[in-house]
Amino acid sequence: MIEPLRISFDVAYSAEQALNTWANKTSLWWPEALTSEAVPGFTVTYEPRIGGRIFEKAPSGKETEWGEITAWDPPKRLAYAFHIMTTRERATDVEIAFIPSEVRKTRVEITHTGWERLGADGQDWRDQNYSGWSGVLPYFIEACAAVGD
Repeated sequence: MIEPLRISFDVAYSAEQALNTWANKTSLWWPEALTSEAVPGFTVTYEPRIGGRIFEKAPSGKETEWGEITAWDPPKRLAYAFHIMTTRERATDVEIAFIPSEVRKTRVEITHTGWERLGADGQDWRDQNYSGWSGVLPYFIEACAAVGD
């Protein structure tokens, strides 16, 4: 078994605002370098239901699938099969809990699993994703500090 990736941090936002920023304002904080065309003007859409798509739409109109929602329980929890930069068959599982910790503060707990599905590539993919999360999450934290409702 490959150890799940677990990441926890706090944001100065309510759980509802944090989930909203994650799922509905992704385009404001996700680095353009980590999109299909790596250019400004992209949008990211989370279809807010189980089975909903997560996809990027580039300024050219090209859509790139990122994943599929497997749990939608605002403002507490969001989970999805994640296959950005790979195929649906190589999807891993991301679960994000938004836990109120104080007034207008939320503990965000990310658990990323499913590495075993990738066979011999699983451990390397996990390690690459750890680096990826480390590069992306500061933008989300900053957006929670700067973006209004």
